[in-house]
Amino acid sequence: MRYWLFKSEPSDWSWEDQLAKGDAGEDWTGVRNYQARNQMRQMALGDRGLFYHSQTERACVGIVEIIAKAHPDPTDDSGRWDCVTVRALASLPKPVTLDAAKANPALAGMALVTNPRLSVQPVTRAEFDAVVAMSGEP
Repeated sequence: MRYWLFKSEPSDWSWEDQLAKGDAGEDWTGVRNYQARNQMRQMALGDRGLFYHSQTERACVGIVEIIAKAHPDPTDDSGRWDCVTVRALASLPKPVTLDAAKANPALAGMALVTNPRLSVQPVTRAEFDAVVAMSGEP
């Protein structure tokens, strides 16, 4: 199993929107960055991801699971862009802010800290576990 981080502007797609989709999940559409697209092409069924609210909140707020591997993004007419389908697994008990992540030495090398602009990022198991622990999840 691999781990990822998905960034979304809450005004476009929020954690509450993701939760409302239930087990059916939702395609992670609209990614128009080659590096982020290539990350999605590496994802496998059952991989886990942190759901991150960008802009004002700047915090990890939930955990998602990949339920459909990379496939053509239905919002793209060019055929260049892919998406995966994710479903919500659990809300984090307490959001883990970008400032909190930056303050944790265990996360110093995390892509969220070193390259915060990328919308889909790889996360190591240790980083994933550290964020979940910081949220108060047992």
